[in-house]
Order: sequence, then structure tokens, then C-alpha cells
Amino acid sequence: MAKVGATKAPDDVAITGNRADPEVRRRLSGPAMRSFLNISDRWELTVEERRALLGWPAESTYHGYKKVGSAPTLSFDMLTRISLVLGMFKALHILYPDPKLADRWIKLPNTNPMFAGKTPMAFLVDGGIDSLHRVRRLLDARRGG
Repeated sequence: MAKVGATKAPDDVAITGNRADPEVRRRLSGPAMRSFLNISDRWELTVEERRALLGWPAESTYHGYKKVGSAPTLSFDMLTRISLVLGMFKALHILYPDPKLADRWIKLPNTNPMFAGKTPMAFLVDGGIDSLHRVRRLLDARRGG
């Protein structure tokens, strides 16, 4: 039964996800990891770059995700990280209609002061989850989102 004053139906919660709820995290984990791996392939990320974006899981754990193509229930933090990567991917494909440029952007040197001449990926690897939030906000602002 829905709470009084609730604005979301139970199905909406399953779609948008309350990542703090273990059942929602369980349902989102496989599709989230598959999407992350697909984006990582398109961006041509190294294993170290992939692990950095995910919050440095053990290398054997990362390879387990890749072998199975699904994942055990991911943590709230890892789902948040994947969500930020998905948002960056979407924003880049809105900003750059050429899919090859959109996918290469993450590894191109960038003159934005935030990146200090480095690639956005180097910034993401060095900066932890804060850098994921910052790049996502930058891209969303550029696309008007």
C-alpha cells in the first residue's frame, strides 16, 4: 500500500530506483554493469580506468563482473558511479552528434581549467567520485540540462 501523499507508484520506484533499497539495487545491478561495460568498450578504457570509475574494486572482482556480464548486488556507491558515467555518455552524445567524437572526448586533452590540459579521463581517475560529479555537472551545463 502506498503512503499517503506519495507521488510515485511502486512501478515508478522500480524504474527510477531508490538505490538505498537492497531489492532495487539487486534489480539494477546487472543492467547497470552491462551498460557500464559497453560504455567502457566504446570509450576504449583500460582495466585500470574502468576500476577507477567503479571505485577501485579488486581486479579479480572487476574481471568477475566482465566474465559473467552481470553482477551481484552492487553497492549504492558503485551504482551512483555508474549512473554518473551513464549521464556523461548521454550528455556527450547530445553535445557531439558525431558518435566517434562523443566517444573520444573522454580521452582528448582538454583546455577547460578543471582539467588543467589533461584528459577528462585522467581527471576522473585521479579525482574519485567528486570528479565524476564535477564532469557530469560540466557536461549537463554545456548541454543545457
